[in-house]
Amino acid sequence: MSQALSSLPPEIEARRARAKAWFEALQLRIFAVLEQLEDAAPEDLYPEQPGRFEQRPWARETGVGGGIGGHFKGRLFEKAGVHTSSATARFSPEMAATMPGADKDPSYVSASISLIVHPRSPRVPTVHMNTRFLSTAESWFGGGADLTPMLDEQRSQEADDTRLFHAAMQGACDPYDPAWYGKYKAWCEEYFYLPHRGEMRGIGGIFYDRHNSGDFEKDFAFTRAVGEAFLEVYPKIVRQRMREPWTEADREEQLVRRGRYVEFNLLYDRGTMFGLKAGGNIETILSSMPPMVMWK
Repeated sequence: MSQALSSLPPEIEARRARAKAWFEALQLRIFAVLEQLEDAAPEDLYPEQPGRFEQRPWARETGVGGGIGGHFKGRLFEKAGVHTSSATARFSPEMAATMPGADKDPSYVSASISLIVHPRSPRVPTVHMNTRFLSTAESWFGGGADLTPMLDEQRSQEADDTRLFHAAMQGACDPYDPAWYGKYKAWCEEYFYLPHRGEMRGIGGIFYDRHNSGDFEKDFAFTRAVGEAFLEVYPKIVRQRMREPWTEADREEQLVRRGRYVEFNLLYDRGTMFGLKAGGNIETILSSMPPMVMWK
């Protein structure tokens, strides 16, 4: 690690290396699972050829690092992005003022995975997940996962997909601290809220940031558990929904709901803002935008 870019201690770099390796391994597992679902989609509803991920490595223009963008267009999944990144760099004075520990030293290291899946079927929910490790003079994890059903009939807290998804997120939290699920569920509902619409983006999940219990191993295990929970629950929801037919009215409702997704990501999402300000890859940052959308 270049001393010109970072003066953080070597053990921080070692922790980042472990997180980076985990995120990149998880990325490959998610590629495989989504491609398997793409292959299994019924041909009467999805007659096109199954899609495959395209991996596009990229390098940072500032600092050291980069990542692998996993880009997908298919028949079941109209658009998906599963991306990893890492960096060794220094915050700008503007960003340093907002980051714990950066007032002492603007150096930082980071590693992350982020994904967005936009299914073609309005019956299959959109999903988002990301987890990351970031260290200045202080270190923390952040991330979470949230589900966005496209149809109003599926958006209640009693809906099957909602209960299944929340049970998975609670299962990721409870072994480490039973208080975390309630705390991070409430944070998710507050964070993924569109004040100009007076509504949540979806049905929630969990959201956490600057998570540092004082025990790196515990916090890293928890972050891995979030990734494992996503890998278990979302394919289960897709399998249960992908054989359901839909109408043109359903498709229109989906496209309008996607408009809400665009509004949140461009107006309020911290990850989008951070990536743009920190010299991230524009293609991966904006891959969360759905391929088709409608406003009414």
